Amino acid sequence: MKIVIIGGSGLIGKQLANNLRQQNHEVVAASPSLGVNSITGEGLAEALSGAQVVVDVTNSPSFEDKAVLEFFETSTRNLLAAEEAAGVKHHVALSVVGTEGLLQSGYFRAKMAQESLIKASKIPYTIVRATQFFEFADSIAFTSTEGQIVRLSSAFVQPITSEGVAAAMMDFSLGAPVNETVDIAGPERMHLDEFIRQYLNVTQDPRQVITDDNAPYFGANLKELSLVPSNNNVRIASIRFEDWLTTKKIVG
Repeated sequence: MKIVIIGGSGLIGKQLANNLRQQNHEVVAASPSLGVNSITGEGLAEALSGAQVVVDVTNSPSFEDKAVLEFFETSTRNLLAAEEAAGVKHHVALSVVGTEGLLQSGYFRAKMAQESLIKASKIPYTIVRATQFFEFADSIAFTSTEGQIVRLSSAFVQPITSEGVAAAMMDFSLGAPVNETVDIAGPERMHLDEFIRQYLNVTQDPRQVITDDNAPYFGANLKELSLVPSNNNVRIASIRFEDWLTTKKIVG
C-alpha cells in the first residue's frame, strides 16, 4: 500500500515512515525540504499519485495567531483537494486532546479549524488526538518561564512518548477510516506542574516550578481535566514517563 506522510521529516513523521517501511509499505515522506509543500502545493500531485492513504503530521512553523490559522487552513485545504483528485481513500490527521476546550489559544483554534475542514470533506478520515508528548517537556517549561521561575497549572496531563504516537498512527493508517475522532494518551495521569518539575529535576535544570492555576497554557486557561482524554474511544500507550527518562539517558 502506498502511504504519503505529510510532515515526514518531523519527530512523528520519521518514526512513522520507518515503522511503515518495516511492514513493507511504499512510503513517501513528504515535506518542503523533500520537495513537497502543502502550503504552496508544490509536488503534491506527484507525491499523492497512486496513494491509498495520506497521513498529516505537520505542524506550523509559527504559533502566532494569524500565521498558525493560515497554515492549518491552507495546508489542509490543499491536501484534501489533492487527495480527492488522486482518489485517496483515507485521510489520517494528528491533532491534540482537549482542543475544543482550549479555544482561547490561537493554536488550538487553528487545530479546530483543521479538524472541521477534514470532517466537512468527502475523504474518509480518522482524526487522532494525542496528549502532550514527553519530548515537549522542555518546550512547555520554556514558554512558562519568567527569569528562573516556571509558572504552571496543576491541571492533569497524561503525557505520551512520541514512539507511542508513531505506533498508534501506523495502526490507524493501516486500518479502515473511522470517520470520527479517537484519543491516544500515556499510561499515567499526573499534574502538569509536577510533570515539568520532574523533568527539570532530573535534567539538573535550576529553574523552580511554581504552581499557579491561573497560568496560561499556550494562551489558554486550563481546567482540571482540559488536557486529558474525555473520549471513551482512547488508546493507552505503555511507556511510563520514568522509564522514558531512563531510556533517553536523562537519568543516570
